Amino acid sequence: MTTSTSFSGAHRPLIALAMGDPAGISPELTARLAADPQVNAAARLVIIGDRRVFDEGARSAGLSPDLADTTLEGLKAGAPDQVAFIDLGHLSPDEIERGVPSLAGGTFCSRNFNEALALANEGHVEAVCFTPFNKQAMRYANPDYDDEIRFVARAIGFSGKAREFNILDNIWNARVTSHIPLSQVAASLNENAILEEIALTQQCLEQSGIETPRIAVAGLNPHAGDGGNFGREEIEIIEPAVARARDNGWAVEGPFPADTVFLRAPREGYHAVLTMYHDQGQIAMKLMGFDSGVTMLGGFPFPVCTPAHGTAYDIAGRGIADIGASRQALLLAARMASRLQQTVD
Repeated sequence: MTTSTSFSGAHRPLIALAMGDPAGISPELTARLAADPQVNAAARLVIIGDRRVFDEGARSAGLSPDLADTTLEGLKAGAPDQVAFIDLGHLSPDEIERGVPSLAGGTFCSRNFNEALALANEGHVEAVCFTPFNKQAMRYANPDYDDEIRFVARAIGFSGKAREFNILDNIWNARVTSHIPLSQVAASLNENAILEEIALTQQCLEQSGIETPRIAVAGLNPHAGDGGNFGREEIEIIEPAVARARDNGWAVEGPFPADTVFLRAPREGYHAVLTMYHDQGQIAMKLMGFDSGVTMLGGFPFPVCTPAHGTAYDIAGRGIADIGASRQALLLAARMASRLQQTVD
C-alpha cells in the first residue's frame, strides 16, 4: 500500500463505499448513508456502483442526496468535499429481480468491491466499506468465493494475517478458527494460533481508539474443560497462550466457559471475547443484537467494514431498511482510518 495521498485540515478520512447486492436493501442503505449527517461529519464518502441502481434505492428511501459525480481517474486527482459517486454504468435495475440472488448481482458487487479495494491499496482512499453482499450471488460471479477475507486478500495480493471481527456496541468478538467444519476445530488449535489472534485483536482494538484493551478468552470444551474432566485443550493449549499474552503486557484473561463469557464481558469491562470457533461467538452476538452489529476485517493495511446483517431480501424496496449497523460500520472505519493516518503523520 502506498501513502502518497496527503490529507490536510480537519481530518475527515476518505472512505470508499462499495454498493452491495442490488436485489436486497443495499441500494437503499447506500442512499441513506450518503444523506446521513453523522456519517458526513465523520468522513468523506465516495460511492462506487451504478447511479441507476443508487437512484432506485434513494427513491425507496424517499431521499435525493446531493452527489458530486467523479470517475476513478478523477478521484485519484483529488476528491471533492461532498459525497462523490463513481458511476461504473454496469447494471440496469431492469436486470435484477428483487429478493433473488443472481449472477448479475454478484458481478455488480464484485466489480464495486474490487474497485474500492484497489483505490485503498493504492493509497487514494483510507478505508473501504460495503453494504451487504449475498453469498450465493457472489459465488455465481466468483466460483471460488469463500468469504470476504479471502476476496480482499486476493484482490490486493495480501499474504499476511487477517481475521473477521464482529462488533456489537462495545463488545468485539474475535475467533481463532472460522469457516471450517466443527470436526476440525480442536485439531486446528495451538498456542501460536491463539496468541496470533490475541495479538491481532489487541492491535485492532487499539486502532479503534481503545488505549488499554481487555480481552476475555473462551474455552473450547463445556465448562472450560472442568479441570480436564471434559477435555484438556484449556490446560495444554489455551491457558499457556493466555499466559504468553500477559507476558507481552496485554490485559488478557481466561479461559472462561463459553456459555457465560458473553455475560461476563460487559459486566466486567472486557472489550473483546476471543472464541475458539465461528458459532461459539456468532450465536451469542446475533442473539444480543442481530440488526445492529458491525463486521470489521482486521489485519489488512486499511480498515474494511460492513454491517453484520445480510441483504434482507424480504424487505427490499419497501423503504424501511434500518441504517443503524451500516452507520456504525462507517463510523468505525472513520475512527480507525483517522488513527492510522495519525501514525503516518
